[in-house]
Amino acid sequence: MPAHTERDETIEVNDGAFRAHLALPPAGSGPGLLLLQEIFGVNDFLRGKAAELAGLGYVVLAPDVFWRVEPGLDLPHDEAALEKGFAVVGRYQAEVDQATKVADLLAALGHLRSLPETSGRKVGVIGYCLGGLLAYLVAAEGDPDACVSYYGSGIANLLDLAGHIECPVLSHFGGKDPYIPADQVERIKQAFEGRDDVTVRVEPDAGHAFENLLAPQFAVPEAARRSFAATTEWLAANLA
Repeated sequence: MPAHTERDETIEVNDGAFRAHLALPPAGSGPGLLLLQEIFGVNDFLRGKAAELAGLGYVVLAPDVFWRVEPGLDLPHDEAALEKGFAVVGRYQAEVDQATKVADLLAALGHLRSLPETSGRKVGVIGYCLGGLLAYLVAAEGDPDACVSYYGSGIANLLDLAGHIECPVLSHFGGKDPYIPADQVERIKQAFEGRDDVTVRVEPDAGHAFENLLAPQFAVPEAARRSFAATTEWLAANLA
């Protein structure tokens, strides 16, 4: 069976257009996954994750989330890039209102659904770090069939949206994450209490961004292995 293939997509919105990286599975079609970026943009980690998920049978679309403030951002994982990423996300948060952010994300989700490669199949959303928060917003404001959120900073401040989410959700957090303390994780768990289709996992010895093995300042390989295994099992159950 051939390896996965890749191409660029263009997503049209009312006031412009933005690019997205598409990874197709060896079979050429399958369930869809909208893959949402960290603050580093659509970089080697995100493209690698898209390839990994495509290899498991998913059609993976990674949109250029920052296109309105810094199109084409593709940063490495060093300290200078981290500083640049924080600056760009600051501009994104300040200059792009919430409704516009969500509209862009839902346009990307709709584009993924419209592809012939996902026809008749379920479509989910998965995001890391900033993307974990954005995946939560997509689940609350859109209609994905499943949502995976990795260490989404800020979710605890938007729990009034939890009741809007109808799809199954899997959330991952690090027990030693300085950006998302344990009390916030507990509030998130409580917001979904009674939902059998919502799972909140905590890797006790991991901090923030622990699944990004290309970022040595964050990566915790054993936690990454466990969390990704849990994700793939969960996706297979919820997007089949």
